[in-house]
Amino acid sequence: MSPQPLLQVRDITRFYGTRIGCRDVSFDLYPGEVMGIVGESGSGKSTLLGCLAGQLAPDAGEVLFDTRTDGPRDTLKMSEPERRMLSRTDWAFVHQHARDGLRMGVSAGGNVGERLMAVGARHYGDIRDQAVDWLGRVEIPADRVDDRPTAFSGGMQQRLQIARNLVTGPRLVFMDEPTGGLDVSVQARLLDLLRGLVREMGLSAIIVTHDLAVVRLLADRLMVMKDGHVVETGLTDQVLDDPQHGYTQLLVSSVLQV
Repeated sequence: MSPQPLLQVRDITRFYGTRIGCRDVSFDLYPGEVMGIVGESGSGKSTLLGCLAGQLAPDAGEVLFDTRTDGPRDTLKMSEPERRMLSRTDWAFVHQHARDGLRMGVSAGGNVGERLMAVGARHYGDIRDQAVDWLGRVEIPADRVDDRPTAFSGGMQQRLQIARNLVTGPRLVFMDEPTGGLDVSVQARLLDLLRGLVREMGLSAIIVTHDLAVVRLLADRLMVMKDGHVVETGLTDQVLDDPQHGYTQLLVSSVLQV
């Protein structure tokens, strides 16, 4: 028996006036699978991610998520409280700029603990212990637990954002350019960490990036977008090593020339 998709995306379409944000995008994502979405700036990849994660309202389409209690449900038709609970438990969103995903005036431990409290944790000692444990898992020393994110480097802030997101054991993580704006050496370390956590936790993830090296390392499958449309999709290595569409060939060759 084939597994049930965790996420079924059907004909997602979003317009900005007369301009296409994304149009008729459909795919299935299975448990433990990582999907990469690539394309140049303006290709529609961030619009699509926003529609999937409930941050933008699409003009048409369905986003069916296999909920723990009720099976597949269209998240676009959920009530606001239901969607909010989903985003605290089974979903997580890693922003490109860590500041967008952190409370900068709250300690590192508090940032991680807040998400636990949002799902009902109340015992201070347990919350602190879990926060310290997760800081360790993202390579932040335990003695920084009471420091605020403003005292952290960009790479450390991004690792803290990941800890805050993953502490509740989500099943699906949305990532928007997770290594964007970081130094190359910091990027490599973060990617290594992400790859380990994705495998260890059996996470499903959707990663939007313009960096083909990121999807090569993290994604099982790849979608290439241009002008709001998906122009090519397939296994990551297959698409990158033998691109069929002219636009994909251009993307790959531009990286090879750098």
